[in-house]
Amino acid sequence: MEAIGGSSHAQADRTIAKAFAMTDAAPEEPDQMPDPDWVTRQFTRSDGSFRFARWARALAPVIVGTDDQGCKIFEDGIRHVATVAGAGVGELDPDLGANFMVFLVNEWHELEQAPNLVRLIPNLAELIENLTAHGANQYRVFNFDPEGALRLCISLIRYDEQMQSISAQTLAVNIAFQGMLLWSDQAFREESPFGVTNDGVCLIKPAYARLLQAAYDPVLPSVGTDPAFALRLAARMAG
Repeated sequence: MEAIGGSSHAQADRTIAKAFAMTDAAPEEPDQMPDPDWVTRQFTRSDGSFRFARWARALAPVIVGTDDQGCKIFEDGIRHVATVAGAGVGELDPDLGANFMVFLVNEWHELEQAPNLVRLIPNLAELIENLTAHGANQYRVFNFDPEGALRLCISLIRYDEQMQSISAQTLAVNIAFQGMLLWSDQAFREESPFGVTNDGVCLIKPAYARLLQAAYDPVLPSVGTDPAFALRLAARMAG
């Protein structure tokens, strides 16, 4: 696999985030659709910039660090979220082979043994030290194509006690959803986008599912940096 970490289009989401506590009840249909301000906040970063980006190519997932049964759970979760969005899932990416990568470890230092990961994340040793110091349990790195659309997502997951407290299906949906769009580093701090049914199945809440569907409307471009782009998304959510 080619080294891409030094690409001028490579960028990382530097937010060190905890896994969401999945305590919400099963999602119900809202009485009103979110207003454009709500949509805008989902893609407005802490520095005040608005940045929307989605995949312009099919997802090609690969899961590292679990058995065949675990791989199937995560692959099914990715396919489910991609289906909600209306995005494609394929076997291979023509440029990278795999472009939606999930690495599961018990301790961050185990990433040093992951094949080729240092070629994808050149500052891996520094990152491992930082994640360990902050007690983080998940981290995502995004890479973009020349137009700014998502080209690669690498999700790094430390399977700590918090992660073990939720089901593999819940974690799979969580990872897939967060990798489908370039969400704001401030998104989901006030509200989880997920709910859990009485049977323990994780689902995307209706408002967020509609936003995901709107984001993948083929009429829209894959990249937007003007906050007015949120108006177009909100209009499609209401349609």
